[in-house]
Parts: sequence; C-alpha cells; structure tokens
Amino acid sequence: MTELIRDGDSRGQPGSGGTRTLPLWAGRSFALIAVVLLALNLRTAVAALSPIVRLIDHDIPLDSAGLGLIGMLPPVAFAASALLAPMFAKRLGLERFVVIAVCAAVLGHLFRALSGSFAALFASTLLVFIGMGIGNVLLPPLVKRYFPDRIGVVTSLYATVMAVGMAAPALVAFPLADELGWRLSLGVWSGLALLSLLPWIGIMLRSRASRAVVTDEEPVIIEPSVVFARHVWHSRTAWLIAVIFGVVSFHVYTMFAWLPEMLIDTAAQTPLAAGALLALYSAIGFPLAIVVPMLAVRLNNVSLLIYAGCTTLVLGYLGLILMPAAAPWLWVALIRLGSLMFPLCLVLINLRSRTPHGSAVLSGFVQGIGYTLAAIGPLLVGLLHGLLGGWLGSYLVLLSTVLAAIVAGILLRKPAYIEDELAGSTRASSAALW
Repeated sequence: MTELIRDGDSRGQPGSGGTRTLPLWAGRSFALIAVVLLALNLRTAVAALSPIVRLIDHDIPLDSAGLGLIGMLPPVAFAASALLAPMFAKRLGLERFVVIAVCAAVLGHLFRALSGSFAALFASTLLVFIGMGIGNVLLPPLVKRYFPDRIGVVTSLYATVMAVGMAAPALVAFPLADELGWRLSLGVWSGLALLSLLPWIGIMLRSRASRAVVTDEEPVIIEPSVVFARHVWHSRTAWLIAVIFGVVSFHVYTMFAWLPEMLIDTAAQTPLAAGALLALYSAIGFPLAIVVPMLAVRLNNVSLLIYAGCTTLVLGYLGLILMPAAAPWLWVALIRLGSLMFPLCLVLINLRSRTPHGSAVLSGFVQGIGYTLAAIGPLLVGLLHGLLGGWLGSYLVLLSTVLAAIVAGILLRKPAYIEDELAGSTRASSAALW
C-alpha cells in the first residue's frame, strides 16, 4: 500500500490551506478495509452476553450483583484504556498497537466462551473490553493518518459500522446459543475479530516500504507542534470536547441500562413494547452516525449541532416527565437524537488536532473522561430510583447535565487546535515527548 498521506500531514483540515482532496481509495484501500473491520469489532462484546444470560446461568451462576459488575465493565474498561493507550501508541506505533489490541479481543472472546467460573468469565470479558477500548482510542488518529482529506466521510463510515457491530450480536446471540450452545454464541465473535487482524498485519509488513515512497506530488509535511500526553490536561479544547462526550455517554449508557424500566413504570408500557422502544432508540443511532460527521466538517460553527442535541434531550425528558404515556415513541426518539453529540465528538477529535499524534492524545483524553462519566450514569440513576421510589429525580439529574454540554458548546464555537494551545507548555518539556 502506498502511503500517499504521511504521518503529520494536516491537509484537508480547516485552515490547512485547502489542498486537493484525494479519491477515497487512492493508494489506501487496504487501510480503508482495515479501519472498517476494526470498527465492526469494537462493540460486538457489549451486546453478545446479555441476551443469553439465562442459558449461561445453567453452567455459571449469575446473580444480580455479578451481572451488575459485568454490565459496568464496558465504560470502565473503555475509560481505563483511553487514559493509558496514547502513551503506548507513541512507543509502539498506531498499527502495531492495533494488532495487540485486536489480539487481546480475540483471546478475550475465546476465553469467555471457555469460561468455567464467574471469575474466568469476568476476567475474559475485561480482556475483550480492554482490547476494544484501545481500538476506540486508535481509530480517530488512524483516520487522521490515512484519510486527513476525508475525515467526515470515513468517520461517518466507521461510526455506522460500529453501530452495526453493536446491533448484530443482540439479534443473533440467542438463536445461536439456543441451537449450538452459549459457548459458541460467545466464541463466534473471535472469528470476526481475527478477520479484522489480517489487514493490519498486512499494513505493518508493508509499512517500511510504503514510508520510503514520497513523490513530488505528495510532499512530506512535518508539523512543528507536538502534543505531550501529560500536557493535554491543560488544553481548553480537550476539556470542552471531553465534557460533551461525557454528557452524551452518561445519557446513552443510562438509557441502555434503564429505559425499558422507565417506560414500564412511567409510560404504562408493557415489557414487549418497552423492548421495542429500546430497539427504536438503538436504531436511530444509524442515521446519526452517517449524517453528523459529514455535516460537522462543513459547518463553521459546530456548536449549532451541540445546541440541537441539547434541545432534543430536554424536550424528550420533559415529555417523559409531563406526558409520558401520550407519545412515548416521540420522547424516546427525541432523547436519542440528542446523542448526535457522540459521532460529533468523534469527528471533533480530528478537526481539533493537527497531527495523528495529537489526535491519539486527544482521543485518549476525551474518551477517558467520557467513559468514566458513562460508568457513573447507570449506577447513579439506579441509586436515585431506589432511594426516591420513582424516576422524577433521575430525569432531573439527566436534565441538569445538559447544561454542562450547552456551556461547553458555547465555548467551543471558535475552532482551535490542541497542539497550538499546548505549544508553550510542551516546549518546556521537549525531552518528555509522549
């Protein structure tokens, strides 16, 4: 694969000079396949276990506490991986680190299919999510490296594929387990993960030769601004994106955990109807993943999208508070539309960084903060419900978090790059290059 766009190239970004856009497949088709297959695997483990819990329980006892611990693993593992991944990405290289992450996911899928105890199931599930968490962090800088001129399109593509990877296990997990056993139902995803490993190995094997190919038409551009992982905490832009990502993650994970119970208790829905509305909530993520990134790269002021997302969140929760049974499908749809801020943050990671290195650091920081808040959401809402005996307190907490996203959106309206913000503090520590 000829690497037409080299590490550190900032073409195609706002303010970069407006150089020509290359065809999507130009010299990087292998990279496109690799990115898509990686994205397809980043959510498969999230929904593969819950539909078959009762079948697993015959062999491995699973009580409410155990299921709650496993349920908290995705955001906790994603947060931990996000905070640590940038440091190792610089030392190992993006592609090599992706291979390690995918190998961890392959082994995790296999080990949890072979689990004979809760401890083994828990540990193997944690391994899967650590591998996926690393992949979460590395996808934006990989897009930055190979597709800096097509960030909106490729981000839209991988966000959509990621949503497919989350929906597919929920549909096939039980039929597979019912016919062939729960172990095969869990282990089959190791095959898909293994498939995603192949193009990355190919890229690694050919990378040395590809880096030597530099034509007059494709000059190497070296970006003088370098980001240090330990200094990203001082970036105003990084904090603003992290707040928005944290708010939307808080809402999304809370809804996946509690929306059916909310609808049954407050909107007079049957369990079947509540499950269908949760499916609606999930399905609306597909068009958002397609449209939002491509729209974001064309807007001078991305804060408009943040305001739109916050508005639909407020309207949806007010509907559940004031008229829950009148149009529950509408309130669910409005709340889900608010999650447009999730794909927006994914593309902002690249739009607010100049280099793949900067993108990796920003990605780790934003997702580390965001998934930490996501882990708190379901627990806090559940505790409030148990303490107050209803959902009003939980709705008010969810509404209050929207204010933080609005304030962050106001402050984020002017484009800025984290490398520029950190230039002063990083020059003083040049020996500590991350």
